[in-house]
Amino acid sequence: MTAARAMRGLDSGQLLLICAAGMLTVAGISHTAAGGPVDPQVAIGFGALIAVGELARLTMPGNREVAPISTAAAIGYALLLDVGGQPARQSALQVVAVMSVGMIAGALPHLAVGRPPRLDAIARRLLTGSLLAFAYRPLTGSLRSIAIDGNWWPALGVMAALVALMLTADVVIAAMLRAEQVRTAFGVAVRDELRMAAPLGAAVAASGTLLALAAHSMNMTALLVFAAPLLVTQVAFRKYAGIRATYLQTVRALSRVTEVGGYVEPGHSRRVSMLAVAVGRELGMPEPQLLELEYAALMHDIGQLSLSDPIPGGATVLTDPAQAKRIAELGAEVIRKTGVLHGVAEIVRRQCETVDHSPPMASRVIKAANAYDDLMGGSPDRDRAAAALERLRFGVGTEYDPAVVEAMARAVDRVTVATRL
Repeated sequence: MTAARAMRGLDSGQLLLICAAGMLTVAGISHTAAGGPVDPQVAIGFGALIAVGELARLTMPGNREVAPISTAAAIGYALLLDVGGQPARQSALQVVAVMSVGMIAGALPHLAVGRPPRLDAIARRLLTGSLLAFAYRPLTGSLRSIAIDGNWWPALGVMAALVALMLTADVVIAAMLRAEQVRTAFGVAVRDELRMAAPLGAAVAASGTLLALAAHSMNMTALLVFAAPLLVTQVAFRKYAGIRATYLQTVRALSRVTEVGGYVEPGHSRRVSMLAVAVGRELGMPEPQLLELEYAALMHDIGQLSLSDPIPGGATVLTDPAQAKRIAELGAEVIRKTGVLHGVAEIVRRQCETVDHSPPMASRVIKAANAYDDLMGGSPDRDRAAAALERLRFGVGTEYDPAVVEAMARAVDRVTVATRL
């Protein structure tokens, strides 16, 4: 049931990727089973490490599922020239088969306990690893004959070039999927992937390449030697991802204080945050700025806790501008005392400024998103939404940035549907 629900939630790009990976898996396993695996001990060793890596997969910020150990082992197996002096003779299709079986074996325990892996993430890892294998394995005979004389530089150069192409393909595929999933521009998605995922990908690719080279002199012992530091690195990344998730949960909990205290309507901060992030994506804001925008939108009304008499409905758009500015400044002071959210505090402080004061783009977005939700009150009524947008357009050029208002008009329908769900 969980797997079926996950499949229904996939978009066309994800389904196409999964179908391509499925066909590769069938072809690889069928070919290997028909002719029998070459060097079965090596295949089992690398397949086991891939399975362990899939078992230890983790989710990074931005809901990115990664499996560093599995990816490094797959790269290492695809790039093998020899193992302990014995030529590595596996075909590209056998590499695909070993990766597929290892990934499936590593995913089964998660599936058994109700944590199904993201099929698009597994498919992407399999597809990019397969591209590397199909490009590199036909060259191994020539590279091995050159390396026999002790000249490893040509082989290393070819490995580096093909791994770089693999990483580029991975970034492009990930960006295409992300652009469709979060409704952002492809160029922005590429930039976010390069900033957020490429550094880890480069480190993993380097480890996989070194693993393939080390197998020449260390035999299968190289698997154990390289698995240990990769596991330590993965633990560090898991802690980092956990801290980021806890951080966001804390901010969300803090944002609800104004709702519990009756200063704003229930769900106001969450709705403003969702709308602000959607507008930010429409405007092409990169992921780090979107994260700051989300934090600031969640806590934009925290200054209302200082009021002795709450504003009716918490609607700051209907209150005196001087009072709204004072609320923003008090909220910024509260946020600044955390010692780590200075950028967020500045966004909150300047959320009430007019366009001619040139506030940050995030402040302009929050001002418009807050005004829209104050006018809507969480209602899904389309006529009311159109009236709220029209009222914001009356303030374009003075109170509200025209680009923000137009981006909001495009984003409102999607956020309304997501809020209902």
